[in-house]
Amino acid sequence: MLKSILRLLVCLVFFIGGIGHFLLAEDFAGIVPPILPWPMLIVWLTGLLELLLVVGILWPAQRRLAGKLAAVYCLLVLPANIYQALSDVPIFGGPVAPELLWLRIPLQFVLIAAILWSTNDNPKALIQSPSGDV
Repeated sequence: MLKSILRLLVCLVFFIGGIGHFLLAEDFAGIVPPILPWPMLIVWLTGLLELLLVVGILWPAQRRLAGKLAAVYCLLVLPANIYQALSDVPIFGGPVAPELLWLRIPLQFVLIAAILWSTNDNPKALIQSPSGDV
């Protein structure tokens, strides 16, 4: 039951984030590190990816794969979070407290752990090997 609740919370985070990538695309584009080209395209594609991850996590046959992909996705967007914290980039119409920006970085790893645990249907393991061994 706890896994189901956590899985729904993870999906809610990705769903709200995915929709936000379209409704607030300009704001999200501001945290794309300047070394990357086409920030708006990156925002739209990552928004679409977040919505697809929700579908994958909710689809039992694809849940484990979607969870692993969601964890990798969280690692891939980590540079944007670090860039925002280092550059103090305002978002959603104003500045964000630096403490919150820095707190977001370790929380990304908590989110990754929550994703991996809640999308693994083995009740005893955080990560299960392909052979089924714990």
